[in-house]
Amino acid sequence: MSHISESFRQLLGAAPRRIEKKDIKPAAQEIHFYKKANPISKAFVEELHSHPQSHKWRNRRWLTLLFINLLFVLSYQLDIQLLEGALTASRFAGFHMADLNSSLQVMLAFKEVVLNLIIGTTTILIMWLLLGGRTFCSWVCPYHLVAEWAEMIHLWLVDKKIIENKTFHRGTRTVFYVLFALLALVTGYTVFETISPTGILSRALIYGATISLVWVAFLLLFEILVSRRAWCRYVCPIGVTYGVVGLVSPMRVTYRVQDCAHEGDCRKVCLVPHVLDVTIKNRAKDTRMDLGADCTRCGLCVDLCPTDSLRFEFKMPDK
Repeated sequence: MSHISESFRQLLGAAPRRIEKKDIKPAAQEIHFYKKANPISKAFVEELHSHPQSHKWRNRRWLTLLFINLLFVLSYQLDIQLLEGALTASRFAGFHMADLNSSLQVMLAFKEVVLNLIIGTTTILIMWLLLGGRTFCSWVCPYHLVAEWAEMIHLWLVDKKIIENKTFHRGTRTVFYVLFALLALVTGYTVFETISPTGILSRALIYGATISLVWVAFLLLFEILVSRRAWCRYVCPIGVTYGVVGLVSPMRVTYRVQDCAHEGDCRKVCLVPHVLDVTIKNRAKDTRMDLGADCTRCGLCVDLCPTDSLRFEFKMPDK
């Protein structure tokens, strides 16, 4: 099965397929055999993690996210008309931009195709095709940032054994995707846009706080006390929409099996750890592999990896 089709399966909630020996390329098999005969010692792993952790990509991402969202605020407050609107629909220097998922919801609700939506959607589609679909989630979405901060509190509570993290099947996100699409089609109302914390926070930052922020606070409280990053992992259809775009994106995180110590810390920090299944011993089919389309390109695993086995790369998909 091709990398793209397997990536799409995982995006919809399927577990990574079990790797058969016949699927592993000879060069990768040679590395696996060598590592089995020469296991990495615990002392070596401890030595790797004794060095200070880099936060280069995380800091770049936070700054980019804050800059983009504050640009909306300043453009509105100063009335400079550089970036008008909000994340769901906007104009940058006169060019229309429309969020892909929001446009789909609007077209389903009103059962017509609006020219400005087509223009705006095309602009955004091209941009995220180049940058990697779910890059939107971690580099632009304001809810991702506050949820990331809430996640730190959740992990502290779990570590102190005050709470236990509850998990759900990842396929629930696909169910919600279909549900929100059907609700828009049947009711003629963009139900998801009403409850989307991405849109709520974006509009609140630009135009001022509203009562809808109570809903955002509830989501964050649920993620702190019950389930780690529940909205992004199990509900939000935006991730599915941009994940599909990212299936053929040239911007991706790549994995090199040769230097990997397989200690698993990258999977612990990842929002979508199933894309890092290749880092488990004997799971890599090739010496270099691209992470799946569900990867948000947040860079946390790249920052954390002590052997530089995970890196950002810009390349065209393999044939």
